[in-house]
Amino acid sequence: MRSSFFGNLDQDRLPDHFALQNAKMLRVRLGGEVLARQGAMVAFQGQMDFDYEGAGSVGRFLKKMVSGEGAPLMRVRGQGVIFFADNATDVHLFYLENEALTVNGTNLLAFDPQLTWDIQRVQGAGVAAGGLFNTTLKGTGWVAVTAHGAPVLLDASQAPTFADGQSAVCWSAGLHVGVNRTMKAGALIGRGSGEALQLAFQGEGFVLVQASEGPIVPQSGG
Repeated sequence: MRSSFFGNLDQDRLPDHFALQNAKMLRVRLGGEVLARQGAMVAFQGQMDFDYEGAGSVGRFLKKMVSGEGAPLMRVRGQGVIFFADNATDVHLFYLENEALTVNGTNLLAFDPQLTWDIQRVQGAGVAAGGLFNTTLKGTGWVAVTAHGAPVLLDASQAPTFADGQSAVCWSAGLHVGVNRTMKAGALIGRGSGEALQLAFQGEGFVLVQASEGPIVPQSGG
């Protein structure tokens, strides 16, 4: 798996239809199809058709309804160049080579249509972490994700790795995921909920962690 985070994507050897126009905008050269988050298109040149992308199967539809997970997707077909962004969040690219990536649905921006996707419970997180569900993508192709603020990419093979459940953007699907319980239950150590729980990662792979727990919901005036 290669990532734009470290700038180590070999563009001479990889298909170049996905690229960063800048830190906050994805450019896709389209000569077929791409799946993207609904509403993420900011501009395009050429001829494009946009269609709602459903769950695709009864099982996936039910999991989406029960979990609330999964980005609302659209399928774009056409010829030309299209640009995607999401509220000026940072965009990062991953190229999967017969691999799998687990992504928080709110951070999923776009991906190649040949990748298969499903909504899965994060094994090991269980009820203690809120019954966490994420979107898992498998196969060979591009995935673009967004992050609030400049994120950090952590190599879980180097040391025990922990992240707030709302700050973890995506991670290698082969990692073992569990829950870490802080000894002092009253410690407000997490950015997300203040609970004394974090996701714990072990194995060969990485975790991408954003600089916040997500967009701030404005409070209504008194």
